[in-house]
Amino acid sequence: MSTTTTTGTHTTGNPATDDTATGTVRTGAAAAPPVPDPGPRPRRFRMARGLPSLLLRAVTRSAAVVALLLLWETAPRLGLVDRTFLPPFSEVARAWWELAADGQLAENARASLVRSLSGFGLALVLAVPLGLLIGWYRPLDHLLGPLLEVFRNTAALALLPVFVLLLGIGETSKIAIVVYACTWPILLNTISAVRDVDPTLLKLARSMDLSTPRLFRKVILPASVPVVFTGIRLAGAVSILVLVAAEMIGAKAGLGYLVNSAQYNFAIPQMYAGIVTISAIGVAFNQFLVTVERRLSSWRLPSDA
Repeated sequence: MSTTTTTGTHTTGNPATDDTATGTVRTGAAAAPPVPDPGPRPRRFRMARGLPSLLLRAVTRSAAVVALLLLWETAPRLGLVDRTFLPPFSEVARAWWELAADGQLAENARASLVRSLSGFGLALVLAVPLGLLIGWYRPLDHLLGPLLEVFRNTAALALLPVFVLLLGIGETSKIAIVVYACTWPILLNTISAVRDVDPTLLKLARSMDLSTPRLFRKVILPASVPVVFTGIRLAGAVSILVLVAAEMIGAKAGLGYLVNSAQYNFAIPQMYAGIVTISAIGVAFNQFLVTVERRLSSWRLPSDA
C-alpha cells in the first residue's frame, strides 16, 4: 500500500478519499441520496399500533365481570350455595335462550322499554328547560325552592298507590311514575349546572353585549353539559328501576312482570334471566348516554394527534 502527499490532501490506495477542505468522505461509488421524510404515519398504522392497548383495556374492563360469572357458575356446583335458589349461570343462560326463542323476552322487554323511554323523554323535556329557568332567575328559585325540596325527598314508589288511584292501573300511571322519578335528578343537576357556570365567562359574554338567548346558547348550555348529563344518566338508571318495581305491583307485561311471575311460579332460572336482561338494558342505555355526552362536549376533549 503506497501513500502520497499532495497539497495537504491525504490519499490512500483505498477508494475512499478524505476531503479535508470540505470535511466529507467520498467513496468511489456515488453517494446515497438522503432518505426522504416519510411524513405522518397513516391512520391504519396508528390503529394497528394502538390495537394491543385497546385489547388490554378491554380485557381489564371485563375481568371483573368474567370473574363474577365464573363464581356464579362454580359456587352452586360446588355446593357453596343452594342451587335451588341460585342456579348456575349456564342454566340461567339456557332459560334466557328459551324465553328469547318463544318470544316472551322480546315482548316483555318491548313493553318495558316503551314505558321507560316515554317517561324518560317526557321528564327530559320538562326538567331541562325548568332547571335552566330556575337556575338563572333567582326569584323563581326562591318561589319554587321549598316545593321542590318537599317533592324531591318523597320517594317515587311511595306515591305509586296515589298514581294508580288517580290514573288507573294502565299504562298512564306507569309512565307517570317514571316521569316523576326521572324529573328530580335532571332538574336538580340542571339548576346546579347553571349556577356553577364560571363567572368570568359570564362577564366576558356580557361585555360583548350578548342577548340572553345567545348567552344561553353560546355560554351557559355548553358549560352546563357535563353536570346536566350526570343528572340525565342518573335518571336513565332510575327510569328502569322504578318501572320494574311498578310492573311487579300491577302489570300484565314487562320485565318486572316477568321476574315477579317467575318467582311466584318458582321458575328460578327464568327469574334470573329477567334480572340479567334488566341489567343489560341498563348498561346499554347508560353507554348510549355517555356517547351522546361525549359528542355534545367534544370541544372539552383534546383532539387526537
